[in-house]
Amino acid sequence: MGASTIGSINLLPEHEKREIYRQIVPIELLERFKLNPFLADIQGRSLLTLNCKSGATSAEMSLYHEHGFQDPILYGQLTDTMNGQIHILLYILNDPNSPRYDVDVMPDGTATKFGTSRRNLEAERNALRAGLAPGQIRSGLGLLPAATRAFEDFVKSLGHDMYFAEPLYYHNAIIFERYGFAYQQGRRLMDRIQTGFSENGDLLPQLDGSSLFRQPEASNHIRLRSWAIHDGILGEPFTNVTMYKHIGKSAGISTCTACDW
Repeated sequence: MGASTIGSINLLPEHEKREIYRQIVPIELLERFKLNPFLADIQGRSLLTLNCKSGATSAEMSLYHEHGFQDPILYGQLTDTMNGQIHILLYILNDPNSPRYDVDVMPDGTATKFGTSRRNLEAERNALRAGLAPGQIRSGLGLLPAATRAFEDFVKSLGHDMYFAEPLYYHNAIIFERYGFAYQQGRRLMDRIQTGFSENGDLLPQLDGSSLFRQPEASNHIRLRSWAIHDGILGEPFTNVTMYKHIGKSAGISTCTACDW
């Protein structure tokens, strides 16, 4: 039998692990940046970095469009659930040709964990003004549909018919809903947020313009809602939300209605 979990993949020889994990990379991403299937540049230097040690039940991957560039065009963190299902902890697509906003580091270089442990407020304000969502250091690539298809093929190749994801921010959860995900936990929080931003909701008075992150128009915009939540409007962090998707099926869930991006 072949590998069916992250842990079992990580027990394989290095070249086999690389072959399996590179299935996650959508062909459209290779075409966009003219990368070869071996994920190496013309000098033969690898553009794919993997952290998937033998014995570990998690894997981290970074794919760069050119050797030595600061940020990957694709970054992912995967792990196994307790019963051996695949769980996405983090998945990021970056446009390397877009401006960078240092929301992931403080001015002294200290990591912010994408703003979840500490916040570089100046960088966040600039990112917001540029149209980015919380946690984004660069604009996205518009390849999420292709990335989703590639990831589901990867999951299916391991013998699974479903997988899990951890939305780091509110807007991630809404995007996952629109791609057919359901909630393992966190649905009550998402409904509470929708009620709070609806007419006479308890969150509306806090959209008082007291900061750039709390704009009155945020009530009807997913991205601006996410910034307000990131700014603490709920009185608690956006955590403990886990979602899942059955391959080829949509749960048809929507906790955010009549909202623009």
